[in-house]
Amino acid sequence: MSAATEAVWGDACLAADLVALDPAGTGLVLRARPGPVREAWLDRLRRGLPEGVTVTRLPAGIADDALLGGLDLPATLATGRPVAQPGLLARSHGGVMVVPMAERLSPGTAARIAQALDAGLVEVARDGIATRHPARFGLVLLDEGEGDDEAVPAGLADRLAVHLDLDGVPVSALMAAPPHPALAAASLMRPALPPDAADTLCALALRLGIASLRAPLLALRVARWHAALADRDAVDDSDLARATALVLAPRARRWPQEEAPETQDGPAAPPPEHDEAGPAGQDGDEDRILAAAAASLPPGLLARLLGGDGPRTRSPGAGRAGAAAAAQRGRPVGTRPGDPRRGRLALIETLRAAAPWQRLRRGEGEARLRITADDLRIRRLVQTRETTTIFAVDASGSAALERLAEAKGAVESLLAECYVRRDRVALVAFRGRGADLLLAPTRSLVRAKRALASLPGGGGTPLAAGIEAAGRLAAAERRAGRSPVVLLLTDGRANIARSGAPGRAQAGTDALAAARALAAEGTRALVIDTAARPQDSARALAAAMAARYLAMPQADAARLTKAVREAAPAC
Repeated sequence: MSAATEAVWGDACLAADLVALDPAGTGLVLRARPGPVREAWLDRLRRGLPEGVTVTRLPAGIADDALLGGLDLPATLATGRPVAQPGLLARSHGGVMVVPMAERLSPGTAARIAQALDAGLVEVARDGIATRHPARFGLVLLDEGEGDDEAVPAGLADRLAVHLDLDGVPVSALMAAPPHPALAAASLMRPALPPDAADTLCALALRLGIASLRAPLLALRVARWHAALADRDAVDDSDLARATALVLAPRARRWPQEEAPETQDGPAAPPPEHDEAGPAGQDGDEDRILAAAAASLPPGLLARLLGGDGPRTRSPGAGRAGAAAAAQRGRPVGTRPGDPRRGRLALIETLRAAAPWQRLRRGEGEARLRITADDLRIRRLVQTRETTTIFAVDASGSAALERLAEAKGAVESLLAECYVRRDRVALVAFRGRGADLLLAPTRSLVRAKRALASLPGGGGTPLAAGIEAAGRLAAAERRAGRSPVVLLLTDGRANIARSGAPGRAQAGTDALAAARALAAEGTRALVIDTAARPQDSARALAAAMAARYLAMPQADAARLTKAVREAAPAC
């Protein structure tokens, strides 16, 4: 385990302790895939929270009445008068709400959570009820996005203090976790703030290209809690530097670089005369804090900032609607018992369900219809799932010499069709000793064409590595609720084994094993033999993959496009 990895996990543990001290005043965005590292971080956060503080999870596609509160339908039908029930936000008051797959939050749900964070309460005025519940809670967003197109809503991310990225932390780093500090004693401390601390953090945010006014305020709060953890009565530069690394650096759009001093032939000009409390002294404080913060940043983050790449955030209007909105659209396929607020009421079926019970429910001489919650029926709607087409392209020497140009043309044509349908596309290329994800799942046709234009050719054929890379990507898309399709363009002549060693026999065995594993996962696939003559190895590969086989001798880009469109009309 490297020292850099150990430092990243140490910072993550520190962030968990800081959030546990003040969940509602800080909050956190955690980029990490499901696994032991993420669960270990969440466990540290739970153990750091005071006794009695609850941790709730936000269900995917939650409806508005379940989130905000609303009419308790069974109680209302039983009593004959409106009965209100609190939503999840109100029930999370005083606790922490964890949001899995936060990158898939619908804009409406994100806006309602942000409003509750700002106001500290939830107001509901509809369905004949008017209620107000306190809702002051901490928020932890779990970002599981695969590519740049998937990111947490910018409005929520801006309201949360700490942003962490644990994707590169191995399980072995969990053994180097720092001990738990005395959070109970630290929660009672209120370290004093230097008079220029707020000005310094605002100036640092400006130099880092941060436009948000919340960022320096959140950094100031984190600096105070960091000083409290260190048992200091006042905030010093080390606390400001740590707050800069945890709060400001992940939001930074640029990182100031030291400028080389210019050589002068003449005598150097005398330094400007400034009072120690003037601008020169303030610039010196900023430089010291930036230098201290840079020392604790992950190398990858600092490299991206120096290269001009900003953080991943999603604009409020980006992305598709969540599962709750999807449930309101689609083709009707019958009815089921349910709540009309979570679906379309099937009136005729509801009356049919209630009719046999009217003699038992009505009083003597009563003529009105009595309907209970058990009678309610809603329509079952089926909506076509979004498709992700994964192009796995053989870019080895044999394919590059024979058919790579035609494959590029066909893939570009298919990408254009997928773009029209708003499907997502991804590109995996395998050559040499491994496979590379050249294009993460995206709807951007420009990025797809750019990735194709830069597709290199030559080297060995690590066919097993290419199939496994496409399979991993397909599994991630299925977990995200999408339907993956793998289009494998190859001549089937593998010569690089899974271990990276050359050898046709072992390479062919590994490729067949990877193909069977892909078929066992139920992934739809299509194998396109791009060799000048049909290859038995490609045919056997398609059989092991339970995929359709297409031999494309003397095929140009147009014919290849037509054949793929006919074989996989869903793209």
